[in-house]
Amino acid sequence: MPFLELIDIKKHFTTKSGGLFSSSNEVVKAVDGVSLSIEEGKILGLVGESGCGKSTLSRLIMQLLEPTHGSIVLEGQNLTNLKSSEVRSRRLDFQMIFQDPYASLNPRMTVWSTLSEAILTRKPQLNKEELKQNVIKLMEMVGLDKQYVRKYPHEFSGGQRQRIAIARALAPEPKLIIADEPVSALDVSIQSQILNLLKDLVNNLGLTMLFISHDLSVVRYIADRIAVMYYGKIVETGEAEALMENPQHEYTKELLESVPKVLS
Repeated sequence: MPFLELIDIKKHFTTKSGGLFSSSNEVVKAVDGVSLSIEEGKILGLVGESGCGKSTLSRLIMQLLEPTHGSIVLEGQNLTNLKSSEVRSRRLDFQMIFQDPYASLNPRMTVWSTLSEAILTRKPQLNKEELKQNVIKLMEMVGLDKQYVRKYPHEFSGGQRQRIAIARALAPEPKLIIADEPVSALDVSIQSQILNLLKDLVNNLGLTMLFISHDLSVVRYIADRIAVMYYGKIVETGEAEALMENPQHEYTKELLESVPKVLS
């Protein structure tokens, strides 16, 4: 049984067409019949251009949006059938890392406040000393010096802020991480550091990850399997290296051709 399984997921939005005062509606099929599965302890890379439905799909998995149709099954449990209170409890098991770490962090909260609040959602019984040790352990895990524990997000670089965001996602001890373009807002020199960190965390903590990106070369580096998304649909899936070496769909070939080549 897959760790996470998406079964014929659809998300359609109804919008006004023909101007502000028009009475006619248009259906936008942001996600249109996606079926995917991820094995426990593996990284599935979801790749596609901006606007293809990747981020909408991530928010459906996080239960931030309700699907128009289909099922999202985590460890055999259909999340789409849960009540709101049950979703809040279960969400401790799946956490998200966003594209822009500065926008995703509360600017009024220090590293201590951010991480301790997240830790206590899973372990409310911790005393102050135990909480302190948990915060320090998390910081060390993502490569942050504990001396920064009282600093605010604006006092860090983009790469450091993303490490804080990763630590916050890890704080409730989730089983599944959804990483939505987590390195696209970072300098190229920092991207490889964050990618290596994510790979190490998956291996060391036994995490399962959905890694979303528009960059096929980034997905190739981190993912075990790749799914290619185009206009709300999955057009090709396969083992990462096999798909890169022998793409079958024309859109996958176009993405591959757009990857910068290193001149010799």
